Amino acid sequence: MPNDVVALIGPLGAGKTTLIQGIAEGIGVKDYVTSPTFIIINEYQGRIPFFHIDLYRLDNVSQIEDLGIEEYFDRGGACVIEWAEKLGGLKPKACHQIEIEIVSENERKLRMSPELAARLKIT
Repeated sequence: MPNDVVALIGPLGAGKTTLIQGIAEGIGVKDYVTSPTFIIINEYQGRIPFFHIDLYRLDNVSQIEDLGIEEYFDRGGACVIEWAEKLGGLKPKACHQIEIEIVSENERKLRMSPELAARLKIT
């Protein structure tokens, strides 16, 4: 939905980028979505704009503030953020959160905010 912000939390190799690729496909993004680790923010067009943000290489909130990241939260698109735990106080109140836990090499456990689970009709 427009102006949705999804915060992804999980260790390296948990599958955050893979999950983001699925979200982008669901929004109608036709481009191949890759991790923007060196660019930090990639923008794609689907039915609504899709903003993929990767905070892995940033060390503190002031570096994130310098990006103007908060401007992406209300640009009418979906904003998905990897390593969102680094947002600190910049994380919007209406942000949905998904935590990914590695269970085994081929298995992950997802925990999501109750509001997101309700919207997706997951019980």
